[in-house]
Amino acid sequence: MNKVPMTVHGAEKLRAELKELKSVTRPTITKAIADAREHGDLKENAEYHAAREQQSFCEGRIKEIEGKLADSQIIDVSKMEATGRVIFGVTVKLYNLDTEQTVKYQIVGEDEADVPAGKISVASPIARALMGKSEGDEIVVKAPAGEIEYEIESVEYI
Repeated sequence: MNKVPMTVHGAEKLRAELKELKSVTRPTITKAIADAREHGDLKENAEYHAAREQQSFCEGRIKEIEGKLADSQIIDVSKMEATGRVIFGVTVKLYNLDTEQTVKYQIVGEDEADVPAGKISVASPIARALMGKSEGDEIVVKAPAGEIEYEIESVEYI
């Protein structure tokens, strides 16, 4: 099976969510099911059915997170030699040659992507255009709005 790249921060975030689901959410739902059972007939007990549905979502999310963590390859770029080349996990500062604006992105796994927070997926058009390039290189990104030209100002291994 192919390993999916993930940053250290992304893995920590998933582990924290998994811990929360297992130690807080799951016991809360189990108690809600037990309380709802005490109210009598389960066929017409809306509280019981709602709690069971919540339990199903919780267990599904636990399995999903465990699967993602099992299939992930955690990459810590801060422990790699800073060569100035763009690889998974680096933070890149780009200068838009058309608008003369600077943007900063970290290249992360698909599940970690959050564009407003400056985290772009490794599968995004910008990240694909950046991979393997170095500081000072110019790239052309084919976006739905047209081609965008950037210059790589800096590559940070943080």
